[in-house]
Amino acid sequence: MKLIKKLHACIRLEKDGRTLVVDPGGLSEEDAAVGADAILVTHEHFDHFNEERLRAALDADPATEIWTLKSVADQLSAAFPGRVHTVGHGDTFSAAGFDVQVHGELHAVIHPDIPRITNVGYLIDGSVFHPGDAFTVPNTPVETLLLPVHAPWNKSAEVIDYVREVRPQRAIDVHDALLADLARPVYDAQIESLGGGAEHLRLASGGSTEL
Repeated sequence: MKLIKKLHACIRLEKDGRTLVVDPGGLSEEDAAVGADAILVTHEHFDHFNEERLRAALDADPATEIWTLKSVADQLSAAFPGRVHTVGHGDTFSAAGFDVQVHGELHAVIHPDIPRITNVGYLIDGSVFHPGDAFTVPNTPVETLLLPVHAPWNKSAEVIDYVREVRPQRAIDVHDALLADLARPVYDAQIESLGGGAEHLRLASGGSTEL
């Protein structure tokens, strides 16, 4: 499996000639979802879900399908019957040849005055976990954790403790569009020294790694 990092929280996975895209939102490249056989969306916030871009991807390829939670599916399913699938915690399914398990239910707390919304994470092929905007810990081993390294809802101590709790073989930074380049070495050093021994990778947009 090949993992390609896109801007912010978006990643592309390629295997056996097929492509799965997760969270091609408003801070990712405009073409982040182009060419995807399947798309997963963790929640409705703009940096993970861009309705216009998803509609364009579905219009461009009548075989493309989306799996997501109800709040997102409700905005797309009427226009694309049978191609938008609603999922929740505990569900399993196959998308573009990838086996997917759904973990988690709620977005992390941004502020006590802001109501929490639904958020799901996806464990892909039993090895790659994208948590969306939460510190969800799957009840199964994770080889590659897509680590939300910087967000309005987290702090670096929580990010480090999350790596320690999940105990992946490797952690790859996502959710990083708002993190200044000047701060990256600080985050890198803390995660690498305190993350419990997990390999830590930071990929530029368009960068890739084989898993």
